[in-house]
Formats: sequence, C-alpha cells, structure tokens
Amino acid sequence: MFAVIAIFFFFILIGLPIGVTLGVAGVAGLLQIGGENFLTMAPKRFFEGLDLFTFMAMPFFILAGEIMNRSGITQKLAAFADALIGYTRGGLAHSNMIASVLFAGMTGAAVADSAAFGNTLVPAMVKEGYSRPFSCAVTVAGSIIGPTIPPSNLMVIYGSLMGVSIAGLFAAGILPGLLICLLCMAVIAALGRRLNLPKSKERFSLLRILWAFKTSFLALLMPGIILGGILGGIVTPTEAAAIAVFYALLISTLVYRALTFADILEMLVRTARITGIVFLIIASASILSWWMTFMQIPQKIAEFFLFLSSDPRVIIALILGLLLAIGMFMDINAALIILAPVLAPLTATIGMDPVHAGIMIVLALNISLMTPPVGACLFVLSSITGERIERISVSLIPFLIVEVLVLILVAYWDKMTLWIPRILLGM
Repeated sequence: MFAVIAIFFFFILIGLPIGVTLGVAGVAGLLQIGGENFLTMAPKRFFEGLDLFTFMAMPFFILAGEIMNRSGITQKLAAFADALIGYTRGGLAHSNMIASVLFAGMTGAAVADSAAFGNTLVPAMVKEGYSRPFSCAVTVAGSIIGPTIPPSNLMVIYGSLMGVSIAGLFAAGILPGLLICLLCMAVIAALGRRLNLPKSKERFSLLRILWAFKTSFLALLMPGIILGGILGGIVTPTEAAAIAVFYALLISTLVYRALTFADILEMLVRTARITGIVFLIIASASILSWWMTFMQIPQKIAEFFLFLSSDPRVIIALILGLLLAIGMFMDINAALIILAPVLAPLTATIGMDPVHAGIMIVLALNISLMTPPVGACLFVLSSITGERIERISVSLIPFLIVEVLVLILVAYWDKMTLWIPRILLGM
C-alpha cells in the first residue's frame, strides 16, 4: 500500500500530469494486489469510470462557456453589472463580483470565469486606477462562484459518482454562491477608503440600467432556462447543457452575429482538449479508486477519524481541513474523485444529508482553486496579466477568509444549506 502512495506523491512532486500520475499509481496498485493477472482490469476500469450518461453534461457546459466568451456576451453581462453598481466607490470591483454571479449561471467553470474577466475586467480596473494585484484578487475570489452557483461541473462529477441528486446539489449551491458574492462585496466596501479605491465618474442612471438590461436580456435568460429546466424536472442536467449550447449558438450567430465558422471550429477543438483532460483524470482515478476500495482505505480513514473523535462537529472540521489541505496541492477534479468515495460514507456515519455533504465537499475544493501553490485560477490570472502569484495571493487574504467563513456556515448549518433544495425539490 505504501509503495503505491509513494509512487503517487513522487510523480506529483516531479510534475507529471495528474491524469498520468493517477493511472500509473492505479496500475501499480493492481500489480500489488494481483500481479500481472490484474492488469487486464485496467482497461475495463478506465472505460467504466467514464460510462455515465451525466458526464456528457460537462463538454456541453464547457462549450457554452466558450461561446459566451467568444461572442462578447461576457462583456454585455459585465456592462449590466457595472450599470447596477458601478457608480459606488470600488464600483468596478463590485461589478466584477456581480458579473461573476451572472456568468456562473451559464458555465459552471471557475477557470472560464477567470480567463474571461482576466482579459476584460482586470485591464479595465487597472485603467481606472486599481492596483493590478487587487484587480486579479477580486477576479480570482469571484471566479469560484462559477462552480458553486449551478450549473457546476464539479457537482455533476460528485452526483454521478456518489449517486446523489445533481438537481439537489445545484439547488444547494445557489445560497452559498450568493453569500460568497455578498461577503466579498462587503470586503471591497470595507477596503474602499483604506485602499482609496476609485469611484466611477458615472452617476446612478435608471436609463443606463434599462439600456444595459436590454442589450444583455437574451444572455440573462440562459441561467433561467438551465436552472428552470433542471429544478422543474423538465430536463436532465445533460439535456439542459445541450440546450444551453444550442441557445448560446442561436443568440450568438443570429442575434449578435458575433461568431464565424472558424470561431466555432476553434471552440470545438478547445472544448475537446479541456474535456479530454478532465475525462483522463476521471478515468485514471477510477482505477486508483478501485484499488483504494479493495484495500479498504476509505474504511480505515473513517475508523481513524472516528477514533480521534465521535463528535460530528469535530469530524466535519477534520474533513474540511483535509479537503483544504489536499486541494492546495492537487487538481480538484482528481481530489474529488479520490476523496469522495472516502468521505461520503464517513459523512453518512455522522448523519449528514448526502446533498449537504456533497455541497460541503464541492465548496471546500472550489476554495482550493484560489489557494497557492496549485490554485488553477491564480495561475490563469497570473499568465493572462503577468502579475506574480505571490502578490495576488497577498491581496486575496481578506477574500479567502470570508469564503472560508461561508464554507463553515455551509458545513455546520444544514438548515440554511438545504433550505432552497427543500423549497424547490421537497427534500
């Protein structure tokens, strides 16, 4: 067992791609428990790890996000957010947060949010007089709203693997995502005078809000179509994702006339690359997960946690600490696939609702997207803007604190977490 774990961490340390690392460690585990005869199981596990219909939703949501970015819909959403609150001190930073909420209801991907606003809002904020590290920090902090407010690719993975209602997870993510937005805006307001954040020359204008709403109205309909269809039981998440792509293509080509055939081809190639990376991680991790199950590692970890304490509050704290620590060093998709089968039975043991446990795990890993040294959103903003990760990380500290506070609320206050799922889905 220790040899497999050593191989896994050695390949991570030398920088081998996480999908390859998981596959090699999984094959080493098969060799350990059954020799060469067990190697025939690797292709079977590799295929079965992806043989879930709901996984088809991910490439569709990724493609929908690509269309939104390329067609200029992202800028229209940002303009609407700026019209709502851009006239206040730190208004452009507030607009960044609101735009993240609007964009989240369409793509469910933090990296897409970071890339979109890193290319548009960060330069605009710097031009207005914000420091580059602070501009990047606001964008990174807002980007994790993407995979928290539905749709969320991470929720699709968790729900598919653990047999938990994806619609329930989607509904449970709405309130935490909005809380993150509001508390981050409170941080911006609190820092406004101390950092002398710029105040827009534009004054509040109802006409400007109505004009911005008119130009972005068709884009704003998209979250309603996705969520309304899923939560209303009209379509499955996979069908909603396909509808999202069709709708995004429809308004981008026929209404906004912002896409060419070359653009569509490029977006399809990029979607295939991103999907291929995620699916390689999922398939490879399924081999390692099978080995972990065979070795009864989930049971051993659960027994160890319960040995430390039988108090559910302490167990939850240990789970959160583990998730935040692992997320600092590992791709969150891989971390979710490896840890979900370990932690889900443990949360059931202490009486947590499966949806409550799922949203807690997903949110903890989402926060890892903005923590060094492996935070994906940090790397995206750093590569786009040229700002050093260390400087962005320092500016991120106040935002990170409030987002961890939201995580604690979600973990310990089940009535709040499950309030919307119970209203919409009768859970």
